[in-house]
Amino acid sequence: MTGGARVALVHDYLNQRGGAERVFAHIARAYPGAPVYTALFDREATGDLIDESRVRVSGLQRIPFAGKTFRYLAPLYPRAFEGFDLSEFDVVISSTTSWAKGVLARPGATHVCYINTVSRFAFDYERYVGGFGPATLARPLIRRLIAWDLRAAERPTLFVANSRNVAERVRAYYKRDARVLHCPVDLDRFAVGEGGGGYFVVVSRLLPYKRIELAVAGCALAGVPLKIVGSGPAEAALRLAARGTQTEFLGQLDDPQLREVLGRARAAILPGEEDYGLVPLEANASGRPAIAYGAGGALETIRPGITGEHFSAQTAQSLAEVLAAFDDRRFDPATLRAHAETFSPARFVERLRAIVAEAADQQM
Repeated sequence: MTGGARVALVHDYLNQRGGAERVFAHIARAYPGAPVYTALFDREATGDLIDESRVRVSGLQRIPFAGKTFRYLAPLYPRAFEGFDLSEFDVVISSTTSWAKGVLARPGATHVCYINTVSRFAFDYERYVGGFGPATLARPLIRRLIAWDLRAAERPTLFVANSRNVAERVRAYYKRDARVLHCPVDLDRFAVGEGGGGYFVVVSRLLPYKRIELAVAGCALAGVPLKIVGSGPAEAALRLAARGTQTEFLGQLDDPQLREVLGRARAAILPGEEDYGLVPLEANASGRPAIAYGAGGALETIRPGITGEHFSAQTAQSLAEVLAAFDDRRFDPATLRAHAETFSPARFVERLRAIVAEAADQQM
């Protein structure tokens, strides 16, 4: 790719703070002169990750309370992303879980899509609809979104998946091949802790598909304390399920607070089947092991007996059995940190730039 190529970056929305947004921040740093196109932007949530002066938002930003109700704006996202004028750019790099891959690059331009997952309404329909609204009302709408999603998946020149798990999903649902580039972990945000807190920890957006209720029930069966970091629509139901257990809800934490909680935990728990899942690596960067359901991205980030453990069935009983037998003293903090360092941001950025350059050269 020539040095004079004009580059644009696209991300679904920047009104919340999670793993996808942190990964996109590294993409933005790799291309510091590129404008950032997104449906929604919240300065308080992500302003420290992305310079506001670079951000170009869609018309959805003008909808009152859009930042809080953005999940219900699903029918509006296709038109919002197709409405961005990217005709002046030679290279478009999108970062997506659903929408950004649908932007319209000019003919002859290179569009590299870093995909965190195939759209959940396409492959995880029932749980998506369950969080969206009444299933009987949402079903026709979801069918239309799936049809658009399949058309949008034809537009990128190249897909780059965050894991082999997602690459396989891209092949199954979109009939496209994808390169694999694992997400980086923000090593500077974490330091090796001393453990000793006696509790397990979940760090997550509180969404139904994350299956956090399994962590609550599994810890209750094993008779061990659990701390939950994060917020989201499932919080009320989780609090109800956690009554009478040793579960503590900590809400959103800043980086120093999260570093303290992770560094003192016996282990982090990842109860859902994640596309990739950064939390096990963040725990390892804190010198702590992780326990995850043995499927999806956790098969690529956890080395059983060395950096954590898997539980075999997605049930509270299966998790409880692992928790009851778990001894965090068997895990060496230096080994855990070294494992996390193999997923460094510098390595991610170097590899991403090389992939984009290669794709652009092949397009010429």
